[in-house]
Amino acid sequence: MDMTTCLKSLLLAIQQYRASMSTHNTAKLQRHVEELSGLKCDQLLSSGRVLPSECVSGLVEVAGNPNSGAGLAGTVIALLAQLARDEDSREMLHSSYHLTSTLASVIHQHSATPGEPLVLQCLQVLQKLTYNTRVFHSANYIHELIDFLMTNIQSNNDDITMPCLGLMANLCRNNHSVQGHIKSLDNVKAFCRTLVNFLAHNSLTVVVFTLSILASLTLNDKVGEKLFDAKNIHQTFQLVFNIIVNGDGTLTRKYSVDLLVDLLKSPKIADYLTRYEHFSACVSQVLGLLHGKEPDSAAKVLELLLAVCSVSGLRALLCDVVFQPPGPRLRAGLGRRQGPGREGGYKAVEQPGLALVKWLSVPREGAELCSLKALQLLNELLEEALAGDSVSPCVLSFVEMLLPVLLELLKGLGSALQGDPPLRRHSLTRPLLCGKDETRALVSRQVGAQLCLSQVESLLACCHDDSPLTSQPSDGDLVHVTAEAVLKTLDLMSKLRGQVKDMETSFYRMLQDQRMVSPFSVALTSHHRETVQTGLALLVEATPLPDFPSLILGESIAANNAYRQRELEMSVKRVAVEEVPPTRRSFSLSDSSTNSSSKSVHSLIEKIQNGFELQEHGEDVRVSEIIDVYEQKLSALASKESRLQDLLEAKALALSQADRLIAQNRFQKAQAEDEARKLGSLLKEATRRREELQGELGSQVLEVERSRADTQELLQHNARLQHDSQEHQALKGAYNTLLSRFSEAEQLLKELQMSHNSLNKQTDSLRKSHEALQLQHDKTVSVLEERESKVKSLQSDLQQRGDDITALREELRAGEAQGKEKDRERRDLEDTVDVLRKELNKTEQARKDANIRASSLELQKGQVAAKLKQKEDELDKHSAMIAMIHSLSSGKLKNDVNLSL
Repeated sequence: MDMTTCLKSLLLAIQQYRASMSTHNTAKLQRHVEELSGLKCDQLLSSGRVLPSECVSGLVEVAGNPNSGAGLAGTVIALLAQLARDEDSREMLHSSYHLTSTLASVIHQHSATPGEPLVLQCLQVLQKLTYNTRVFHSANYIHELIDFLMTNIQSNNDDITMPCLGLMANLCRNNHSVQGHIKSLDNVKAFCRTLVNFLAHNSLTVVVFTLSILASLTLNDKVGEKLFDAKNIHQTFQLVFNIIVNGDGTLTRKYSVDLLVDLLKSPKIADYLTRYEHFSACVSQVLGLLHGKEPDSAAKVLELLLAVCSVSGLRALLCDVVFQPPGPRLRAGLGRRQGPGREGGYKAVEQPGLALVKWLSVPREGAELCSLKALQLLNELLEEALAGDSVSPCVLSFVEMLLPVLLELLKGLGSALQGDPPLRRHSLTRPLLCGKDETRALVSRQVGAQLCLSQVESLLACCHDDSPLTSQPSDGDLVHVTAEAVLKTLDLMSKLRGQVKDMETSFYRMLQDQRMVSPFSVALTSHHRETVQTGLALLVEATPLPDFPSLILGESIAANNAYRQRELEMSVKRVAVEEVPPTRRSFSLSDSSTNSSSKSVHSLIEKIQNGFELQEHGEDVRVSEIIDVYEQKLSALASKESRLQDLLEAKALALSQADRLIAQNRFQKAQAEDEARKLGSLLKEATRRREELQGELGSQVLEVERSRADTQELLQHNARLQHDSQEHQALKGAYNTLLSRFSEAEQLLKELQMSHNSLNKQTDSLRKSHEALQLQHDKTVSVLEERESKVKSLQSDLQQRGDDITALREELRAGEAQGKEKDRERRDLEDTVDVLRKELNKTEQARKDANIRASSLELQKGQVAAKLKQKEDELDKHSAMIAMIHSLSSGKLKNDVNLSL
């Protein structure tokens, strides 16, 4: 079943389920959802078609319906999680379809059973959906979701704690409204104490989630100052870097990078990191993660390096790590690695900057963001490295290696300029390397005029075809990037026009092209200082030229300014509509209270300013009391302002929902009309294309004949190259064999030297042990004589061993006189002494056991004596009591009571 048929069947099943929630309709809908889950649903939401949009809206409604069964809701949520694979789809599900509020409502419905699989599934999908997404705390069921998360984080259920911590970390990160709401709750102190206890958890993922939440909530508070002070911050840095390098997986590494990026936003913590002694080693290990990693993991590593590069004190340290060559000791160790370890050793000694170059030179599907971030990082680092008076040889060698990769990248971008990432790569390849004479010479040897000219032509053709700069499309950021790419390419041509042939002619020709009006107008009206400066510098070069369209440029700038003015007026009107209160009464009350509060505040300010005058007039008013009243009024104003802000956010959300519904209706109508027009145009295009293909077929036949002749020449040249390659491989194999034999001989020599030294040490130790054994025999005899009284049961054995020891001593004296048999008798004596030592150890152990038993018996005896004494004391007390009773009763009970013991 194809995708369209499956979507139509699913939409029909959703409509039938809305009409009647019977068992048959529920099973039918669940079956269609499972069928769609089995198909490839990538880029389904971003396709812009009406049918998928209606199906997703219906599925979100089914998932949020309280009457839907757990099985159906779980199947629908699993499909929605499958759709939220890419960044655009997650954003659409969050903003357009409000899936976050829907899942929060499902969790609120099942909050009594947090361990239910449906709740865990919703938490996992929410964690994926809210990552790097701002959630308004005033949205539906967000307050209930926060209460649920805080309650279950403080519980002892480990299965639900980790997803709750991850979701809470997403909600708190870069979201002041959610942070303020959590801080205003009554149980926030207990919640923070629970988070601090989680820092000792055995799971690294839990520790990272906890640190992220604490950093969001307490970084600028007293608790945060204690957690991230100078004493603890170095351990925190080491922990986070260890988790990034040796983490449990991509998820843990992702949140660890986000945590370190958030910490670097604090100037104090960034200053601590500049003084961290292991920073260079940690950055080297982080750069090692770029070898052979997936694009998602590499993108997070590059994001961390960009955040580090944004700190002025760390940028120079990062340059030293990236551009440093491998050490000579490591290069020498490369030749000694063989077999499977050779490849790993090669990666270990690579220059760290090569990993960044690989992400530029190796095209991978889905790695466009990594390529863009790697280029941005290299741009920042080279700007720092080239800012000094002189350029180090390491940086020059790196630039010489980087230039061919950049040229290949620019050549590959010529055929793919319609997307956003290629244009951004164009804008990042600015003429930074032409700022120094050394690097400008390297660039001029490899960059030609034709390459720059073709790049400018491609960019201008892209602008002219889509008219992005003159018609002012909705994606203004892409328009700015396109103009920036054009201007920076021209700036590169301007810097190289004196070193490259025909570059000056091409540069002036492009400046006089009328298509340059659009990039110039966008650059001169831009908000970015650097873009405006680049545009002005090029405009100074262009205005003296005879064919430069100055009048058209002026009209374009005026049109851009008028467009921006209209946009500003429309935005002001939208804000005014959003600020309209629900009723006139509430507005008047709030307005009057605000006016009265503002008047009282102004009067208090005047009193504070004229405090000395008041004191001179003799009025008994203290400044502290006035300040207290002033602070109370300000807090009241702040609370009223926060309530007004919440109201504005709610109104903005309602307005955005209405705009979305209106836009969706218009979009559906326009798409239906577009589909009809496209079908007609496709039919005409197919007819025209068939006629063109018939004409091209004849030319292709001639081209095939010419290609055959070229192929024969290429085959002959290829055979010659293969022969040369075989000779090169044979020489390389012989060289590797000799190198391995030399390394083996060197290793064998070192091993023999080590064995010779160890044998000498063993001879000395044996000589010393022989002398120690003689002294030990004497000590053993004296110890045995002293312990005879204590171990009477072992006296016979000790006497026999003493006789043996005496005989052995006599034999030893006789053996010393006999020089020729000295070695043999010494070995016998050592064996005998070892046996005796074992027996003596056994005897000593038996003696210790006897002493332990005797001490235990003495302890028991003392305990029994204490008990007897206690019993005697009790008996004396009882006797005294009996005597006292007897004395009290005296003659009254003589005949009735027997007081004998």
